[in-house]
Order: sequence, then structure tokens, then C-alpha cells
Amino acid sequence: MIRKLFTTLSLAALLGATASFSPALATEKTDFKVCWSIYVGWMPWGYLQDSGIMEKWAEKYDITVEIVQINDYIESINQYTAGEYDGCSMTNMDALSIPSGGGIDTTALIVGDYSNGNDGIILKDKTALADIAGQNVNLVELSVSHYLLARALETVGLSEMDVTVVNTSDADMIAAWATGDVTSVVTWNPLLSEIEGQTNATKVFDSANIPGEIIDAMMVNTETLADNPAFGKALTGAWFELMTIIASDSDEGKAARTAMAEASGTDLAGYDAQLATTEMFFDPADAVSFTKSADLPKTMQFVAEFLFDKGILGEGAPGPEYVGVRFADGAVYGDEANIKLRFDPTYMEMAANGDL
Repeated sequence: MIRKLFTTLSLAALLGATASFSPALATEKTDFKVCWSIYVGWMPWGYLQDSGIMEKWAEKYDITVEIVQINDYIESINQYTAGEYDGCSMTNMDALSIPSGGGIDTTALIVGDYSNGNDGIILKDKTALADIAGQNVNLVELSVSHYLLARALETVGLSEMDVTVVNTSDADMIAAWATGDVTSVVTWNPLLSEIEGQTNATKVFDSANIPGEIIDAMMVNTETLADNPAFGKALTGAWFELMTIIASDSDEGKAARTAMAEASGTDLAGYDAQLATTEMFFDPADAVSFTKSADLPKTMQFVAEFLFDKGILGEGAPGPEYVGVRFADGAVYGDEANIKLRFDPTYMEMAANGDL
């Protein structure tokens, strides 16, 4: 789940160069590009391209949509922010910090899933979350793992001051766990499951304890979407057609999931296991309900406060409300004069109502 990786360097470089960037031209056009990176909930984007489903829906609206895989998650967001792509798969946290924090007005077109156990905290030779106090905690710093740790500590009356965060690459996490001096890690699947399988490992907290907070979406340029509704309709229609397929136990569904499994380096059983800890919105009505939930503004406040605390909300951000986030009912968290992130269920509602 490379979607989690976040580096201060990449953000600093991005924000320092914001003035030279320009978003995808917000004019009526017919050719569009979106990008994605490897993660269980984003594998459908590659399959949409390979299977021809995306091409079918694009032709319906007399446009073309190219779906491009980018191996580096943060680089994919940087390229979207720079205007190289009209949309990009990313988490709610990274959407707020990178494009929105960098001044690019972005809309969550398709809310695809949230982590529901894919991310967790594991202790060595301890069985309670409170035992983490005083320990070094190995994780990818300034990532969703870091956010998960902060939220977990709150539940037992602790804060980050009660632990020492050790920045550790996801590529090194399993090897680090095997060493004697590493006693606590925060990571994601499939690393999480592999470490949890060790005899001295106990998972003491995971993203199922904060359901709906680590959200994965297809984010698109707001102005491009406003000027080109066909773009939103084609993407959303293709996505939910595929959701119906992969949610089924039919031969077609198994074939689609197998292809996505192989593309992500696992097999069907491994991919289905990852889906089991991912709350996928196979039904567009469920995605709409989630996006309209009263819990979403609370989640985004948690996220904004975390980002501000870590100094990664935006260059010169005076507080966690620096970036305005607009929700489905028109309510805004943050600065109404600086709305740069929008959760708009319009196109998902079209899918739910059969209007695409």
C-alpha cells in the first residue's frame, strides 16, 4: 500500500515550486488523463484501462480518458498538482496537504473506500496499546501510519510526547521488526499481516478502530470537472460498472480480481484478504451516504489538525483551518475564502440513480 508514503522533502519541493505550476486547463476539452498507484483499492483503475471498460464509457460521452499507472505515489500526486493529469488517486490526508494545501482546487469525485483494518499498530511481547508508552515506534514518518498512531494514543490518554517515533521505510519494516531493539511498529498490509503472524507480535490497534478516517478517492481538478461534466460521468460510470463486477463471485468477478491481484504482486486469495480489511463502496449509494455523513467533517478536522501540527498543511499555514473543505451539504470546515478541497457526491448520486 504505497499510497501511504509521504516525505517532507517532496512536499517542500512541491510548495516551493507552486508558483511555476499551473493546474490542468479549466476549459471544455475532449482528452483527459488520470493517474493511479498500487494499492488494493486503486487496482481497479488499471483494470479499467486494460479491460476496455474505460474506453467504452469515454466513447459514450465522446471523449477519451487515459489511465496511467505511476509507480511512485507521491510523484503521482505531484504530477497531478502540476497539471500533468486531470485526476489522481490519493488519500483524503494527502489531498488536503499536497494539492489543496498547495493551492489547487480539488474535488473528491469518487470516494472508493476507507481502510478498515489495513493499517495497524503491533507491539512485541506486549498485549495492550497502553504498553506503547516509553517505546520507540517504527513507522513511515508523516504518513497515514503516523496519523493512525496519533489517533490511537489519544484513546489511551497518551500523546506523541510519550513515545519516540523512528522514521522507517516500508521496505525495511519487516527486517527492522526482526531485530532485538524494535518493539513497536505501525504499518499497513501486506506488511501488517506478515509481522502480525510472528509469535511475539500482537496487533493492539488498527484502522477499524477509527472507521472512515483513512479514505481513498479519485481526486480531480475542480475547474476541469466543472467545465467538463462528461469527464466526471465517464469516470464514475466506468468505476461503478467495475465495482459491480468485482463484488460478484461470478467467473467474471474472479477473473477481474485475479488480474488485479497479479498486477499488485499477489494472488486471488491475497487480494481478497486485502479487500476484507478495506471497506470498498461497491454500491454508489453507499459511497454517497458515506460522503454525506456527519462524521466526514469531524474526520477532516482531525486530519487538518494533524497536518498543521506536523507543519505540512501548506506553506505558511497559520492554523489547521487554513484550507477550506466543503462538504456535500455546503458546510465548510476551515477558511471559506480558501476552499480548495470539496467532497461532492453529485456524480456518485447519478450512478446510484441510474442517470449515467
